[in-house]
Amino acid sequence: MKDIRRKVRRSQTIVPFGVGGIVDLRGESFVAADIRSWAAAAERVESPRLARKLRVTGFRSAPVIPSGKAAYTTRVGPLYVRFPKWLFCPHCREMQLWRPDRELRDKQPACRRCAAKPQLAPMRFIQVCRAGHMADIDWRRWAHSRSEGHAQRQCQIRRLRFVTTPESFGLEALRVVCAVCRAGRNLAGISQKNILKQTGLPCPGTHPWQSETDEADTCEETPQAVQRGASNVYFPITHSAIDIPAPAGLSEDDELTQRVVNHFLWPNFNSANGSPISDSLKEVIADQCDVPKEFVENVRRRHADGAASMPSAADSDNDLSIAEWAAFSLPESVMDSETFSVRRSHLGIDPDDLGSMQELDASISAVVIADRVREVRALEGFSRYEPSSGDDEESEGGRVVSVNTQSRAQWLPAVETYGEGIFIAVDEERLSTWERLQSVRNWTRRIERDLNASYKADRLREKSGPHLLPRFVMLHTLAHHFIRQLSYDSGYNAASLRERVYAQSHAPGSEFPPQAGVFIYTAAGDAEGTLGGLVRQGQPPNLAETLIRLLESAQWCSQDPLCADSTGRSLANLNRAACHACTLLPETCCEIDNSLLDRTLLIGDGDVPGFFRRVVQAALQESAGAVDLP
Repeated sequence: MKDIRRKVRRSQTIVPFGVGGIVDLRGESFVAADIRSWAAAAERVESPRLARKLRVTGFRSAPVIPSGKAAYTTRVGPLYVRFPKWLFCPHCREMQLWRPDRELRDKQPACRRCAAKPQLAPMRFIQVCRAGHMADIDWRRWAHSRSEGHAQRQCQIRRLRFVTTPESFGLEALRVVCAVCRAGRNLAGISQKNILKQTGLPCPGTHPWQSETDEADTCEETPQAVQRGASNVYFPITHSAIDIPAPAGLSEDDELTQRVVNHFLWPNFNSANGSPISDSLKEVIADQCDVPKEFVENVRRRHADGAASMPSAADSDNDLSIAEWAAFSLPESVMDSETFSVRRSHLGIDPDDLGSMQELDASISAVVIADRVREVRALEGFSRYEPSSGDDEESEGGRVVSVNTQSRAQWLPAVETYGEGIFIAVDEERLSTWERLQSVRNWTRRIERDLNASYKADRLREKSGPHLLPRFVMLHTLAHHFIRQLSYDSGYNAASLRERVYAQSHAPGSEFPPQAGVFIYTAAGDAEGTLGGLVRQGQPPNLAETLIRLLESAQWCSQDPLCADSTGRSLANLNRAACHACTLLPETCCEIDNSLLDRTLLIGDGDVPGFFRRVVQAALQESAGAVDLP
């Protein structure tokens, strides 16, 4: 048998193969263990703003093994354990419960009974529960659950076979049979909701990397049988932040304050006031930031009084979009750095250009090109069977499992990626006038009623705000069509582009300005990280032409009129006029799972005026006038 090298890219250790995620490699199946298995060689990733929001000391990234060195390197990355442990031979159909002591380095498990020693295949079905546990199905008990006779009911032998019967088809044709007593049961109905509970198979309360004797929890959830590759096996909970440098023109004292607050130990020090560890943390921060200890204490005191001289307040720590919006809307306010370089641009529309271009120019208030940005993505935890709707264990949905299953995570796994992007902001005055239209408000309220009834409401409101605004749905839809059009114009694959939507109105008494814009960027962490395609498309006249084309294409969908007239699509009816043929994107592109999308608010229909309706109407009139009629 040939030696094999099992490789996972660094970015995949966050999504989709992060802690608790299943990865299939060459017919083998593994699951990523929690961060206790990470080696000390994990590289530190700096993102102070994200660390303060998630209340951790920092982030770590899996180290990269140099090309060609895998055969000479011991394990330095995250641990992946074989799962499921029940395997079967595709030739003799014998099932085997694989043990860790049978693992050989870079060798695939093989059948010892067959002369050809074929590779063993993992069983297709596993069991999960809403508490986040995942385990093998007890196939011995499943095979004997319909035993006939005393001998079959008393059989304790674990020798099983996974056979197929030609008399049936589908799951009825697949049977798990005891090789000794001949008891057996097919897989028909295994996906039914309470089938495992009826069979007497409880949840063991463990994760695949845990010991059932030492680390098992008492779990009262009903386990559910699912396919190993099903989409509801793993729901990762990730967070991301764009690295924003300090504002330009800060005084020396402000720069030192920024340095102290951005230290990875600052969250611990700020919350440890009066505790014995406070003095030790103060000394470390002062030494590494090259400031007196009294200065560090003064910063904490000003921070507690709400008068810290740093540019971001406590609210902006919880809402990362505030600092990002400030940096993009006023690019001259932040100084360029190795990780953040932005410059103001424009659409390049002249007074004598076409009417559609004039309307577009009046709708777009700012264009900013990001020549270089750095994004940090961190994995906080995961849920199974149903997406989590919050941290409350009593809330609907699956329970959140931390990346450290034994204690509170002090740090989180993360990956940093570099890329480029285009930021566009729409005119706030036009947008506010449009939002006040009664038809627009009524239309958005219908979507919000479905949002309130959804189990994803809490998680989606972290992005949309406490109240769903028309601007959020419109800008989110604009971002999706922007990505789809850029995938044609810029040369990037759509899956390598990501969105960030900034859509908040000015709340009474708030010190933060309203937000109305989108940022489309690349941050793939590989060769597609920075190729210059987006920068080129963001320069005049390319950007204006791209925006006109995306608005024209948004009018048509191959699923119309079903798509255009829809009153509720996708899970929980959270979309309106949006489907895979016109608006939806790969899951890696969207911040909120392809939800809250509607072409109607973007371009309008007979009853609801879209924000860019004037642009679309002018473009249609120009196209009709360009046709020579007989």
